[in-house]
Amino acid sequence: MTVEPRNRRHPALIASVAVIAGLVAGCSGTARSGGTPAADRSSRQISHWLDEATVESVANTLHVQVPSAATEAKAAHLQGLQDDGLIMAFLLPAGEVDGFIAQLQPEEPLSLREQPLARNTNPPTPFSHLGVPEPDLLAKVREGQVCAPCKDNLNWLKVAVVQVDGRTSRVYLSGVD
Repeated sequence: MTVEPRNRRHPALIASVAVIAGLVAGCSGTARSGGTPAADRSSRQISHWLDEATVESVANTLHVQVPSAATEAKAAHLQGLQDDGLIMAFLLPAGEVDGFIAQLQPEEPLSLREQPLARNTNPPTPFSHLGVPEPDLLAKVREGQVCAPCKDNLNWLKVAVVQVDGRTSRVYLSGVD
């Protein structure tokens, strides 16, 4: 057996391996989803958004009462394999935010985050699903842990508040049940 025929096959073997690797990568979840968060992929995935979720049902699960002055309230429930993600956002007159936060009885006073978090954050329950900006990508956000563990099956609850204008703030609530 001579060395020459093997050398001719070697580039073909490398090319074949490269093609197979490309096909495998093309079939992987990351390539197929186009970088879409797990929460926004099709219902064939492990987690999916519940169509029947309402502001009231999410508020009940989070053990939160939405203030009567709240407007543009939106909520969603992401059903997962082990835990469910719950998100809610609403606008509140700036003068009523501190009263609402006090009702939540946070473990510690909310902290002020001056700068947005890294752009590569990919929250498991993205607020973009509600059509509102991600609080992680905003500056001057007051945020904190409300409870962990919480009542019933609620594992934790976090709140974030962003001033929209001089009179209005957006309140974000996220929890895991």
